[in-house]
Amino acid sequence: MLQANVVDVKNEDAIFEGQGWDAVIVITTDLDDIKQDEIKLLASHGKQIDNRIGQSATLLFAPGLAGGRLIISPVSAASNEYSDVSVFAKAAREGLAIAKSAGAVKPLLVVNQQNQSRYQYAQQVSALACGQELWQSLELREAIQAEGQSIQASVTEIGLLTSQSEGHSFSDLINAVEAGKILTRDLCGTEPERMAAPAFADYCVDAFTGSGLSVSVIEEQEELERDYPLLCAVGRASFSVQRHQPRVVKVEYVGEGTIEKTLFFAGKGVIYDTGGADIKVAGGMAGMSRDKGGAAVVAGLMKTLSILKPKGLRVVAELGLVRNSIGSNAFVPDEIIKSHAGVRVRIGNTDAEGRLVLADLLSHLRIKATTAVNPQLFSVATLTGHVVRCYGGYTAVVENAVAKKVGISQDLEQISALWGESFEVSRLRSDDFNKVNNISGEGELLSSNNGPSAITARGHQYPAAFLINAAGLDNHGLNSSQPMPFAHIDIAGSATEGHPLYGKPTGEPLVTLLHNAIK
Repeated sequence: MLQANVVDVKNEDAIFEGQGWDAVIVITTDLDDIKQDEIKLLASHGKQIDNRIGQSATLLFAPGLAGGRLIISPVSAASNEYSDVSVFAKAAREGLAIAKSAGAVKPLLVVNQQNQSRYQYAQQVSALACGQELWQSLELREAIQAEGQSIQASVTEIGLLTSQSEGHSFSDLINAVEAGKILTRDLCGTEPERMAAPAFADYCVDAFTGSGLSVSVIEEQEELERDYPLLCAVGRASFSVQRHQPRVVKVEYVGEGTIEKTLFFAGKGVIYDTGGADIKVAGGMAGMSRDKGGAAVVAGLMKTLSILKPKGLRVVAELGLVRNSIGSNAFVPDEIIKSHAGVRVRIGNTDAEGRLVLADLLSHLRIKATTAVNPQLFSVATLTGHVVRCYGGYTAVVENAVAKKVGISQDLEQISALWGESFEVSRLRSDDFNKVNNISGEGELLSSNNGPSAITARGHQYPAAFLINAAGLDNHGLNSSQPMPFAHIDIAGSATEGHPLYGKPTGEPLVTLLHNAIK
C-alpha cells in the first residue's frame, strides 16, 4: 500500500528553501487572505503579468521558496452561501496535480481558510483530498510489480502548515483516515477476478493482521446456506466456480475502557452483478465490479478505527461478499426464500440482490445488538440507481422511526457537510412498506418490483422498508420493548467519481461514519 504521509508543520519558515520541502501549495479564497508576506508579495507581482493567478491553479517560479515552486490554487465560490468545504478539497487537488507534474515529491500545503464554521475543517479536508488525487489502482500497482519494477510514490510526503497556537496534531487523524480510504479504494475499485469474494476476504484479513481487530471468515457452503439463506440465493450460481464462492467476513473493534455505545455495520459486497436471471442488458453490466463499495467502505472504517483506537467504543461489522452470477442454478423471480430472521421473501427481481445480502447480515447483527450497550445499526451499500437519479453524487440516508427520534440522520448530515461528504436525508413512509408487504396475499415479503429502481417511484427509500422487515428489525420499533435505531446508507452515487463506469473510488463516506462513531 502506497501512502503519502502527512506531517504537521508548525514552523512558518518551512515555506523557504532548505527546510526539506520542494514546493509550496497555497489554498486560498482570496490573494489578500494569504498570511505569509513573502507569498502574498510573489502572488501580487505575478498577477500583474498573469491574470490566471487567483482565478485558476497556477505555478509561479519562486526563488527562495521551497523548491523554487509556488502554486497558488484559489478556492472557487467560497463565499457562495450554498458551498461547503468540498470547494477546498477541489482546490487542493488542483494544486497538488500541478506540483506533482512539476516534479515535486514533498510539497508543503498552506491552507488559508475563511473564519466560517462551515469551513472549520478546511485544512484537514484539503490534506485528505490530496490522498484522493494521488491514489493509484491496485491493478496498476500490481501490473508494475509483475513487470519487475518497484512502485515509487510520485509524492512521498505532504507537509501541512498549521498554527503554533493550534497546539494539536492533524496528521494522526489524516493518516489513519487515508489508510482506511486506501483499503476502501483497493477493495471497491479492483476488477472482479482479482477481487473475487475469496480474494476480497483474504485482502481484508491481510490488511487487518496485527491491527488488534477480531476477524473471522465464513466460507463453508453448508454454514453459509444455513445462516445466510438470502445471500446464498444471490450466490447460488457462483458456488460451482470455486474462485467465485461467497464469503462473509466478520470484524470487531473493541476500544479500551467502559463501552459507551456499540455500532453495527452491514456492508454490501456484491463482487460482480450480472443481474442474475434478470440479466443486465444493453451494456448495463459495465462497471458492476464497483457494486462492492459498501463492504469496502466498512472495511476501511474498521482499518481506521484500528489505528486511532478510540476508547469506550465497540464496532461490529459483517461484510457479505457474493457474485450475482447467471447460470442454470441461478435463483429466479417468484421464488420464495426464508430469510435468516425467518421471514418468507418472494423474489421480485434478481437484479435487486443487494438488499437480500444486507437483510441476512442485519439479522445477525440485530441479534447481537439485543445485548449490546446503546446499539445503532447501519447498512452501507451501492444499492440503487434511483439514488443517483435523485441526488447525483451524494450519499442518501434512510432511517427507521427509532433512529429519527434520536437524530441519527441529522447527525450524519451535519458531520458530512463539515467534512465535504454531504448526505441527503430521505424519509421513510408507510407507502414504502406497502410496496413490499404481502403483495400476493400469501403473507410473504416482496423483495422488489420488476423494473429498474431508477424509474421506480421511491426507488431508494422502499428498500429500507424491506430491510427492516426482512431482518426482523420491525420487532424493534418505537413501541417495542427494545427499540433499535437503524439507518440505511445508499452510496451508489458517492462511491466513485469521474467516469460513470470506471471512475476512481472515493472512500466516501468513511470520514462521516468515523466522526459519527467517535463523537
